[in-house]
Amino acid sequence: MGRFGSRSRRNGIPDEPALLAAAAENPGGSVAEIDPTYVDDPNGYVPPEAIRGAWLVDSSGKLTGEYEENPRHGVPQDDFSKLTDPDHWLGWLGDDPATAVRKGIEASLRAQVADAVVEWVKILETPRFLTGGRRHSEDEQVMLVTRAALAAPFALSVRATQHGRSILLGVFSWAAVNLSPPEVRKDRRWFDLGVGLDWAGERLQRRIYEIDGDGTSAEQVERQRHCVPALRADA
Repeated sequence: MGRFGSRSRRNGIPDEPALLAAAAENPGGSVAEIDPTYVDDPNGYVPPEAIRGAWLVDSSGKLTGEYEENPRHGVPQDDFSKLTDPDHWLGWLGDDPATAVRKGIEASLRAQVADAVVEWVKILETPRFLTGGRRHSEDEQVMLVTRAALAAPFALSVRATQHGRSILLGVFSWAAVNLSPPEVRKDRRWFDLGVGLDWAGERLQRRIYEIDGDGTSAEQVERQRHCVPALRADA
């Protein structure tokens, strides 16, 4: 198996109906033990740190009594590696692109619920990136970046006083234009729930041009394409 590493045999096999049913559906595999401290719905997205370990299942769908500890078990942490690891220029997001994207996501949520606090964010796939530019008027060998955008699929946990914790899945998109001075920069962000990267990536090609000539100010504009039902103030 070797899913997590350290393996031990425990005295007393759990008799929880849900665990036994899951084992019966996974003969020869394993059944994860989810820590409810960090996840309210074990059937939804579960961050790796929220898994305590896994019970091994024999070929007949019975628990063997063997258990693999998860060395990563603990408080879920941010993971922006799929945003920052690719060799793609993110200078338009400042010196710390991960922090910029995290703050953008939190701002999108707080636009709906003022006290929303993001507990953790994980970028699930390499984002779609777009970058546009024009040649320098005095040096054709120099390209000036004039616009840039990204669409990043995420999973996150957010808390609000009235609604408690919600784990959300979707795509966060951000586009910026007029990046070459002396023009006035414009930014727009989209927070789309329940969509895939292909869906968001196709729209990103249109969205990066939507900001031009629409009369918006230099201030960042939040556009919520999909409301967050669990976080709506009037829910």
